[in-house]
Amino acid sequence: MKFPILMAIGVGALLLAVCVAPERASAMSSDPAPGAAKGTPDYQKAEKAVKDKDFKGAIALLEKIIATEPRNANAFNYLGYSHRNLGEREKALGYYKRALDIEPSHLGANEYLGELYLQMGDLAAAEERLKVLDKACRNCEEKRDLAEKIEKHRKAKGS
Repeated sequence: MKFPILMAIGVGALLLAVCVAPERASAMSSDPAPGAAKGTPDYQKAEKAVKDKDFKGAIALLEKIIATEPRNANAFNYLGYSHRNLGEREKALGYYKRALDIEPSHLGANEYLGELYLQMGDLAAAEERLKVLDKACRNCEEKRDLAEKIEKHRKAKGS
């Protein structure tokens, strides 16, 4: 009679492990979290470089970060932002998409990718990013900023 009880305990433990909240599961994995490195000195220097509009300096630091943390969505987002601000749209597009592959609801990457799509004249794609932001945060700054830029784009195009 002990076998069915042990089996039931084992199945229960397995079900519990499968039902662990996604946040806990990622915290327990060996991969760094999508937003890892925010507190590291290199990340802080990169963030300061972006804010100071030193995009080339930021890129050098961010590339160093992703070399050791290939799942750092924040670093990929800032790489996209930096390249976009240097006029390198294709590179920016790739980095934003990589950030969203890692973290599909990343607020900054969705906003900035939407802005890039507007620069490229793709209003429909920008509106898709706005829909993602609406589901992710409803009334966050990123959503409001992108919505405002989409509205300006519409007015400028007369639509």
